[in-house]
Amino acid sequence: MSETSRTERPRPDACPGALHVHAAADGGLARVRVPGGELSAGQFRTLAEAAEQLGTGGLELTSRANVQVRGLGDGCENELAERLAAEGLLPSPTHERVRNIVASPYSGCDDGGLLDVLPLARELDTRLCGNPELAGLPGRFLFTVDDGRGDVDPLRADVGLVPVGADAVSLRLGGTDSGVLVRVRAAVHAAILAAEQFLVERAFQASSAWRLAELDSGPRRVADRVRARLAHDDVTAAAPTSLGADPVPAQPRFGVVGRRDERVTVAAGAPLGRLSREQVSIMTRASEAAGSRLRLTPWRTVVVPGLSEGEVEWWTSELDTHGLIVDPSSGWAGVTACTGHPGCAKALADVRGDAARALRHASSPTGGTLPVHWVGCERRCGRPRGRVVEVLATEAGYEVGLDDEVWASRVDADRVSAAMEAARRTM
Repeated sequence: MSETSRTERPRPDACPGALHVHAAADGGLARVRVPGGELSAGQFRTLAEAAEQLGTGGLELTSRANVQVRGLGDGCENELAERLAAEGLLPSPTHERVRNIVASPYSGCDDGGLLDVLPLARELDTRLCGNPELAGLPGRFLFTVDDGRGDVDPLRADVGLVPVGADAVSLRLGGTDSGVLVRVRAAVHAAILAAEQFLVERAFQASSAWRLAELDSGPRRVADRVRARLAHDDVTAAAPTSLGADPVPAQPRFGVVGRRDERVTVAAGAPLGRLSREQVSIMTRASEAAGSRLRLTPWRTVVVPGLSEGEVEWWTSELDTHGLIVDPSSGWAGVTACTGHPGCAKALADVRGDAARALRHASSPTGGTLPVHWVGCERRCGRPRGRVVEVLATEAGYEVGLDDEVWASRVDADRVSAAMEAARRTM
């Protein structure tokens, strides 16, 4: 396990929540946590209706599989909270900002994982909300529950769980292997212990850290504390983990993404991470037809499990007709953007509008291999992990970069397309 150097934060984290609304340039910004990414059709509809009736319309999907409502007017926070609570989206007002749990979104939909981890994610959320001490976690603190395929572990969560055998789960701390292996029945207990011991270690170091890896030797120290508190029967024999110290970030998937027991799973992408009420409506109708719950992913897609083989082509066509990304070769696939102007006062450009124009004028209708992220300033909000083509707004125009190499600089939005397309195809 790698050692880490101490990082100090000048202030407590100010992550927005459903109750802790952030004052953005375009109004109030509420971030609704969706542990494990699971939503019922009714819950998703409620969010879309709230965005349209209380905000500026449309939902934003985040890189942690959560949902944002933008442009809330003065005095709308209480009504939003009441709507969320009525749909079960706000089970603990004291813990609403710390319910940051990302789970493998295709778990149980195919044979790609070692374990269906959605039940573990639900249990983790329940135990997290039931622990008063853990309400003190920073809003940036992240849990991941990977089903063994290695799709969400690369997010380098503060506390991660990854099955590595029939009854062995690896505890990952700060994105690295802690050396602690527990039985499946004790996996959530180990994750809760790790979160508790992060707070203990942070207080011991008199630190203001938001993330476990920011503590001095945080992963090792917390692992030692967890190991000392686990029951002997909860720990399983040592075995090699299936994931390396720095696994490769997963890429978004679109269209049919899984088949199991004669049921088909489809993933639909939100163009630039935003969904209209009509787009939410077609996805909720599909999930109701399948008799399943929707799943949000960290790649700003929505998964609809359980469609029948005979209906999947029709539903995929309907999703496409409503402007959702279901074709992996689409130029919109893998393209994301920060909020940009006018929603963010720090942004130097309307990056969403410029990105949409650049994609419409691209020379090829198909996308490249690499993802693209448009950002309005050097803070680079929402940038995905791994290799990403970056389109950065500067005072002098846009700069296109990849792997510390500048492909174009000082260009306007209309001339970004060529450099962006070429960089996306770099291997």
